[in-house]
Amino acid sequence: MKTSSDRIAVVTGASSGIGQATAEALVRAGYTVFGTSRKAGNSSTQVSMLTCDVTDDDSVNALVSTVLAQTGRIDLLVNNAGIGLLGGAEEFSISQVQALFDVNLFGVIRMTNAVLPSMRERGQGRIINIGSILGLVPAPYSAHYSAVKHALEGYSESLDHEVRAFNIRASVIEPAFVRTVFDQNGIEPDSQLKVYDRARAGFRALLEEVMPKADLPDVVAAVVVKAATDVRPRHRYTAGKSARQISLLRRFAPAGFFDTALRKQFRLPV
Repeated sequence: MKTSSDRIAVVTGASSGIGQATAEALVRAGYTVFGTSRKAGNSSTQVSMLTCDVTDDDSVNALVSTVLAQTGRIDLLVNNAGIGLLGGAEEFSISQVQALFDVNLFGVIRMTNAVLPSMRERGQGRIINIGSILGLVPAPYSAHYSAVKHALEGYSESLDHEVRAFNIRASVIEPAFVRTVFDQNGIEPDSQLKVYDRARAGFRALLEEVMPKADLPDVVAAVVVKAATDVRPRHRYTAGKSARQISLLRRFAPAGFFDTALRKQFRLPV
């Protein structure tokens, strides 16, 4: 990577939460940062906000063309834009699940495909995808979100192997609960079923319990900066104490013990 004064970063979904914290942290790390949101927003003195809908090819290509026209380069892409679904797997319509994948996976692919040609031409670049610990540990009432984050894990690691020959690296960040509006307001299912009402209430009670103690977005942003500047970047980085603990338990605890602990946490019969 070049010296900090001339590094250019693009952060999607930068109007709030993890995206906003990441954009501001990258500015402090010396990057010139372009943030994106679906609706026009005010640019701060630090982050230049641009409109981009990651589900639209033309919008994505226009954004990348604008940044390249102004700067001549993109050194870092942080794919953060995303939506969530919260409910039983069978309660969501196919159209809702397709919308989730269009933003959280295909949006990442659109943005990545748009920046890769200029990165390859220059012979350097970093791509960082904001995943989730649910990409490692599936959780009840997050089946589709877990599925899309598992897909992002596979995509990110495969991509890293493919582009490393061009001095481009790809990594995925795995946070757990983060104190953002996103984590508290998942999209409700089209067809709520009464059989899940009790379990749904238990999950919401869990959120009310853990969110006040959850990591701040700045915790995730710091890990993004580390991944962006590591001389030898890793495929994946956990973000926050809870994510690290879950990752370790998943890898080293007996499967039965982990299963029981997970069900207890989500207030499900063991």
